[in-house]
Amino acid sequence: MGEKDGEAVFLDVNVPMYAAGKDHPYKAPCAWLMEEIAEGRLEAAVDTEIIQEMLYRYGALQLWDIGVTITTNLVEIVPIIYPVTPGDMRIAIELFRQYAPRGVTARDLLHVAVMQNNGLNTIVSTDKHFDQVEGVIRFDPQTLFPGD
Repeated sequence: MGEKDGEAVFLDVNVPMYAAGKDHPYKAPCAWLMEEIAEGRLEAAVDTEIIQEMLYRYGALQLWDIGVTITTNLVEIVPIIYPVTPGDMRIAIELFRQYAPRGVTARDLLHVAVMQNNGLNTIVSTDKHFDQVEGVIRFDPQTLFPGD
């Protein structure tokens, strides 16, 4: 799974946010994953929308300095940042038609579209609704974490 095997895993926004956040059952597993990425043991990718989501969330919380720090760190740590293209948007619209009625959010379907257009099928996320999307393999950070 993305361990320098030539195929990156897509990193959902909740992983770096839990890693940087308050104490939570996902904090340690997500912090460990971010360290694996930073040390080059796990090849990961995000899209530009992940960064926007983080800036939006920290802006809504009026934690601008934290938002700048965490997104700057993410951009430095994650080696692959995909743009969102018109082709991604066309796929996202079709995915929305198919999966939004099942509860998968538009933003997450956009990530799936970026993944598909860039040959990725694996995502690391706490969000179980990715399990509904055909062709997407989701790994939960807690199941990957070797523990104490």
